[in-house]
Amino acid sequence: MKSELKKTIYYYSYTDDLVTNKGQTSQLPNNYKWLHHNIFYRGFGFIIFVIARFIGVCYCKLCLHVTVKNKQILKNYRKQGIFLYGNHTQAVGDVFVPMLIAYPKRSFTVASAANLGVPVVGKIINFGGIVIPDTIRQMRYFNQAIIQRINENHPIVIFPEAHVWPYYTKIRPFTDTSFHYPVQNNVPSFCMTTTYQKRKHGNKPKITVYVDGPFLPDETLAKKARQKKLCADIYDCMVDRTKNNTYEYIKYQRQ
Repeated sequence: MKSELKKTIYYYSYTDDLVTNKGQTSQLPNNYKWLHHNIFYRGFGFIIFVIARFIGVCYCKLCLHVTVKNKQILKNYRKQGIFLYGNHTQAVGDVFVPMLIAYPKRSFTVASAANLGVPVVGKIINFGGIVIPDTIRQMRYFNQAIIQRINENHPIVIFPEAHVWPYYTKIRPFTDTSFHYPVQNNVPSFCMTTTYQKRKHGNKPKITVYVDGPFLPDETLAKKARQKKLCADIYDCMVDRTKNNTYEYIKYQRQ
């Protein structure tokens, strides 16, 4: 991969959260609801989604210069729920790119409670996000939300790397924890790998996102082994796709 001297250098360890906000330590209230059955709330949520998708398409195309490759492999899975895993390299773009990929379906993204502190976004996150709970008691409601969205045939988006590393061109190590869900629900998984290429004009790179799959739980294995294998298969695929990175906008150096 070609590399150029960059003004921005990030020094890191793999557990670092490089993008923070003033409400970073926000926690879920005890009465937080993951699912709302009120018809007016659900209708308002759909309107928010339509507006957000329009803004997202404009932002992704005009500002980030995003191209999605191989999206057609999702066509045969529109009538069932799926899980979509991605590398986390855009603080704002990663909110909108899944909307491009999942269209015409409405996707729901598993998100950290820290996002509640983001201005505007934190107030509407429950319309398109499934917030990770803070307590064991809340976990039951979180799991119910995951299952309901899958049963409603929605894609569930997960960033297993957890933290945003802007413009990072490799795949960080991640655990198999979040791969419990497709194994538990016995549904297909896909991955979307964000890569960066030099543009003819401008310093910031263009973005090419590659969609791959389906990855199916191996039912010949025990449940925990299925989870580990699914994680490894998706990780290996994403690592292979990073060969398509040709431009390093931000330089990362290990501490």
